[in-house]
Amino acid sequence: MKPTIAAGQLDATSPRTRAQRRPRLRNLRSRLLLLMSVIGPGIITANVDNDAGGITTYSVAGAHFGYQLLWMMPLVAVALIIVQEMSARLGVVTGKGLGDLIRESMGVRATAVVLGILMFANLANTVSEFAGVAASMEIFGVSKFIAVPIAAVGVWLLVVKGDYKSVERVFLIASAIYLTYVISGILARPVWSDVVKAAVSPNFSFDPDYVVLAITIVGTTIAPWMQFYQQASIADKGIKPADYAYERLDVIVGSLFAVFVAAFITIACAATLYANGLRIETAGDAAIALGPLAGENASILFALGLLNASVFSAAILPLSTAYVVCEAFGLDLGVSRDFKDAPAFFGIYTAFIVLGAGIILLPVKSLVQAMLASQTLNGVLLPIILVVMLRLINDKRLMGKYVNSRAGNIVSWLMVGALIVLTAILVIVSVFPPAD
Repeated sequence: MKPTIAAGQLDATSPRTRAQRRPRLRNLRSRLLLLMSVIGPGIITANVDNDAGGITTYSVAGAHFGYQLLWMMPLVAVALIIVQEMSARLGVVTGKGLGDLIRESMGVRATAVVLGILMFANLANTVSEFAGVAASMEIFGVSKFIAVPIAAVGVWLLVVKGDYKSVERVFLIASAIYLTYVISGILARPVWSDVVKAAVSPNFSFDPDYVVLAITIVGTTIAPWMQFYQQASIADKGIKPADYAYERLDVIVGSLFAVFVAAFITIACAATLYANGLRIETAGDAAIALGPLAGENASILFALGLLNASVFSAAILPLSTAYVVCEAFGLDLGVSRDFKDAPAFFGIYTAFIVLGAGIILLPVKSLVQAMLASQTLNGVLLPIILVVMLRLINDKRLMGKYVNSRAGNIVSWLMVGALIVLTAILVIVSVFPPAD
């Protein structure tokens, strides 16, 4: 016997009900398609910051201090979201890159100084990415003289021969590969109750190494080049103010995922290396040391994650530099253009890849000082960039209704003030390291 349907009610399978659902499903489908078309710059920018230097920082944090620094991850996630959201909003509303806006607000001379610092820091970081390629492939028995040139040619061909959509698709796949670190963390079999406790319970220490590492985590998570790259890629992609809500979601998801991965890198090393009293200097050391402690699979996944991060970043950092230089001087730019249409853009990109890869192939004993110098310069540049961004984001003529709210300004200035203090300390200890 069929159930009776009360007056005014509709059967879920009735033609009228299906007709009512159809517009809602179409609306949902169109929103999802719009989200998929917008998503990319936020996720890519946040994840590429987990580069060879970042992975080394998180690995050392776990190996030397166990879970003690995990409490910083939620705070870093909030700071990253705030900064990247402002960058995204500037790009969406103005349709311009940050280099372009800085030139308009600060003038050519000041822009040239900022560019000089950024270019040196980006070159040193590009060298470190190719060092990451060399270190990860040496774990698999492949010489750097084979691995580095192949990686360099690969990332060059990807950007120079591809268009924006194809390049972004590859970058999004590279972002997904960071999940190897999550799997490595699980294979390390941490005590999850200890992990959760450490993540929600601040553990302060005045140990100089602890303080420096804590500040370095902040510095490696929020770097100056990120603001330039994300805003430039948003402008290049042509995202409009009507799509701002989707781009904001892109930023939030990307930032949370990047910090989630960073936490699992720390967890993997804490559960194995710290638990066994092993200390490391690089992410490559961590990958090798994980083998006997967490199994060969964990070691392989960690090394593959380092390779992916290094190649990914070796493509993005030169691209970020090319964007900002061309923006600052009003030159033609864009991944979808041909080399002949944007020679300066692709020329800068090519030069940075050749220099970054070439330096690694030279018989140089150590590049540590150059890497440290790049981090110091990042620390000098970051406060300047953040203050300029806050000035721009509050310019009503530029941003219209998209300016910061009063509450947003209070939170943003407090966060920027804290970052300025932390980066100042990092610069001081980099120039004048504490005595042993």
